[in-house]
Order: sequence, then C-alpha cells, then structure tokens
Amino acid sequence: MAGNAPITCALLGICTVATNAAAAQEMQAKPTVPVMITANEDSDACETMGVARGLDPRGDGFLAVKAGPGLRYKRIDRLYNGDQVYICGIFGRWFAIVYTRDRTDCNVSTPWARSMAYTGPCRSGWAHKRWIKPIAG
Repeated sequence: MAGNAPITCALLGICTVATNAAAAQEMQAKPTVPVMITANEDSDACETMGVARGLDPRGDGFLAVKAGPGLRYKRIDRLYNGDQVYICGIFGRWFAIVYTRDRTDCNVSTPWARSMAYTGPCRSGWAHKRWIKPIAG
C-alpha cells in the first residue's frame, strides 16, 4: 500500500492543478450576453445596489454568475453571501449585474452619456434575482 502513496499524491496534485486552472478560467470569462448600461442624465448608470443572500453554506454555498440570462448559459463566476453588486437591468428572473471584489470604482454610480455594453473595469454578468436582495436605489 505504501508504494501507491506517491501515485495517489501525484494524481491528487494533478487534479488540484486542473481544478484551480478551471476556476481561474471561469473567473476571467466575459458574458456572452453583455450587461447593457442605459444612458440617463438624471440617474446613475446602475441605479440599484444589491447583496447576495440566502445561499446555503452547507450546500454549494455560491450563486453562479452566468454569461447570459438563463440556466443554459455558462457559469463565469461565483458570488457568496454578502457580496455586493450593482443591478443594471433585469431580464425575466435575471439581474444584469456589475461587481467587484476589491472595491474598485466600477464607474456605474454616475450617469452615462450614451447607452452601451459594460466593459469594465469591474466584472459583469447575470445572476438569478431570487438570490440578490436590492438594498439601495
């Protein structure tokens, strides 16, 4: 049995690297359906703030950020309880969101002069509205 330990460790190491690589790729993906920012000189580009809530920490513990407004779209990121987002639009049961993990200014707290797809500096995507509670706006 002791002779199998290095093989098991090597396999586990490979699996860990593969899992980390997949997670890194997921976090760098852009939405297939862009989050659109609508120009309105009287209000912020994304008028509402929200917070991820109600996620079961004993389950998978995260809310999938999807590449578009629906389950068939690829998961491009994850939100956890307490993560804050800007809600920039809605399509059915899905919020178009902009968010950051490092408190970067996402440039959506002021009016935009023209309507366009959000391209950064923060992340964007789609999250099911059941798990996002609007908190301001």
